[in-house]
Amino acid sequence: MDFFETIMFPFKWLVSVIMVGFHDGLSAIGLPAANGWTWTLSIIGLVLVIRAALIPVFVKQIKAQRGMQLLQPDLKKLQDKYKGKTDQLSRQAMAQEQMAMYKKHGTNPFSACLPMLIQMPFFFALFQVLSGITAAKDQGKGIGAMSHEQVVQFDSSSIFGAPLSASLLHGGAGGNEVAVWILSIVMILAMTASQFITQKQIMAKNMSEEAMASPFMRQQKMMLYILPLVFGVGGINFPIGVLIYWTTTNLWTMGQQFFVIRRMPTPGSPAAKALAERRAAKGLPVLPILGGKKADAEAEAAAAAAIIEAKGQRNQPQRKNRKKK
Repeated sequence: MDFFETIMFPFKWLVSVIMVGFHDGLSAIGLPAANGWTWTLSIIGLVLVIRAALIPVFVKQIKAQRGMQLLQPDLKKLQDKYKGKTDQLSRQAMAQEQMAMYKKHGTNPFSACLPMLIQMPFFFALFQVLSGITAAKDQGKGIGAMSHEQVVQFDSSSIFGAPLSASLLHGGAGGNEVAVWILSIVMILAMTASQFITQKQIMAKNMSEEAMASPFMRQQKMMLYILPLVFGVGGINFPIGVLIYWTTTNLWTMGQQFFVIRRMPTPGSPAAKALAERRAAKGLPVLPILGGKKADAEAEAAAAAAIIEAKGQRNQPQRKNRKKK
């Protein structure tokens, strides 16, 4: 067993344990053990368990992102301070001041990637498990917590005629090649589209004006197109079971971001102003925004109330005097 296999072994075991647990539970309530939909639901169950466990990490990610948003004016001043200075001492001094600023505010630019970084070992583990299904069946072995019998069941299972262990690049034994191609392409498009939409709605609705004007924004715009492209190209090598996993987790992320943008937007963003307008229209108090300053929230609420008042939404129709008989 090489070094990478040693590191991945506990993740492979955990992934397979969760899948087998869901599979056994679904089989116990009457779903066929060798049916592709039973294993598909088991993979979806794996996503739900992992993403639910990552909710505390996601909350920390939001706080870190809010901190980075609030830091943008100070970072701009720091960049202006060292603008044009390319010597080693100036670069080192700028880096030290920048790290001190991150430490003071309890944030850093890498926090935004934390949920994805934590997910990657589980993703690679699932890839190894599903990619090794056919080989394990031929060798009479199991994989992780999956017994040889369950490996055989998974290898023979399919949805819409496409085996879950098949991929667009390598195909699959005993399956309909056309079904494998069609299902793989549909899943790859769904996977990349959901990822693109998620990033797009963040940039369009949940970023302040300072963040939109920062150099960091250029990197975000590049990632908006690069990441879906990378996963789209890599998807031709993913087994259909892995595509199901990644599409499901992307849909979870898209729904999660929609909730955050609507209920806990970034201070100063268009979504924050829209939230303040909705609450002001209902006569509700200022809602504290996660990671934001109270003054910012109150200013947004006051501005929203002024807009609503200007539109005349609170004006009541005057009652006409009735004539006495």
